[in-house]
Amino acid sequence: MRLYLLALNPTDSVSDGYLPAAAALGLDVTILTDQPAAHLLRHPDIPAVRCDVRNVEAVIATIAGLPDPDAIFTNSDHLQTTAALAAAYFELPGKDWRVTLRAKNKAQMRRHLAAAGLDTVWSTELTPHQDPAELAALDVPFPCVVKPREGVASENVVMVERPEDLILCCKQIRERVPEVTLVVEEYLVGDLHTLETVGDGVQRTVLGGFRTTLSAPPHFIELRHTFTPAHPESVTTQVLTQLEALGVGFGACHTEFVVHGGRARLIEVNYRSIGDQCDLMLQQLLGIGLFERILRTYLGERLPDDLGLRTDGAGRIDHICASGSGTLTSRPEAVDTVVDGVGLTYRPLRTLGVHQALSHTNRDYVGVLRTIGTDTTAVDRVAEQFLAAQRWEITS
Repeated sequence: MRLYLLALNPTDSVSDGYLPAAAALGLDVTILTDQPAAHLLRHPDIPAVRCDVRNVEAVIATIAGLPDPDAIFTNSDHLQTTAALAAAYFELPGKDWRVTLRAKNKAQMRRHLAAAGLDTVWSTELTPHQDPAELAALDVPFPCVVKPREGVASENVVMVERPEDLILCCKQIRERVPEVTLVVEEYLVGDLHTLETVGDGVQRTVLGGFRTTLSAPPHFIELRHTFTPAHPESVTTQVLTQLEALGVGFGACHTEFVVHGGRARLIEVNYRSIGDQCDLMLQQLLGIGLFERILRTYLGERLPDDLGLRTDGAGRIDHICASGSGTLTSRPEAVDTVVDGVGLTYRPLRTLGVHQALSHTNRDYVGVLRTIGTDTTAVDRVAEQFLAAQRWEITS
């Protein structure tokens, strides 16, 4: 059976998750990408075909000239709608393209939830052709959040406290990315969490979630994810009700939401599996072939009633961020070890000697630490001891 995997740059989710899962399922994989050299460098044994993967017509034309597909898949935020349309064209299982678009477009998500009577968030769009000064005429609630309508990785997401700063913030973002449409919306108060789910289009299974620790405002860099086997039932029900209204129910979904006073409000819906190595840790904690299970839905297989998920796991992921712009001159090497029964995995994310400007996104990560066990106290102790003993030095 042949799987066409749509990708931009290589990621850990694809490299360490989905490609080994595809091999275990006996699938012949071909990567369609606009960066074939990068994929071939990391995976020299897997064919990588050059394709404008953001263009559905190009994807369909490319696949039509290759052996017939049995599944079309992507874990990229940017390519979900393209993959969904291509799968529909070839009459293969996949996500509804209207739902992928609805999830990706943050303004459309807000409109859809409001129309369903589930949540109303003050929000407005600023297209590339509009002058940010037009915002002065609106009754914008403060603090508010400015972000690209189809953005990812907290890039150009900024909290604004005062009216006089809003127009300036939009102008600054517009200088960096002049072609994007911005969303200005009210700031939603609460603790940030995630809900991870997988579905087959008929039934859906909750895999658990994470509690997310963020950097201080005005930016929203994710510094830590702490595994939560189960959120309170009322919270999970609220989130699932909103996902149901959006139409989410096929394959993996990573949903971010805040909870305040028992009320769960969506921040964004990422219609793919969680990234930044959290998915790799999730598979370990749950004790199942998670990536294989997700790929099976694209082959038309139904989810079993019981996935056999472990519920006794404890884990956290720490994302080490650069302290400023400059050249990384010192950092720990990769580590795989067990300390007091706790599994510890560290991976460097930036090469020594590379100069990089601070971006206030996850591109500022210089390393990532995964710590897994069955006791939360022990996991926290081992993680904190490791982090305290390491040094990451950046020279301006």
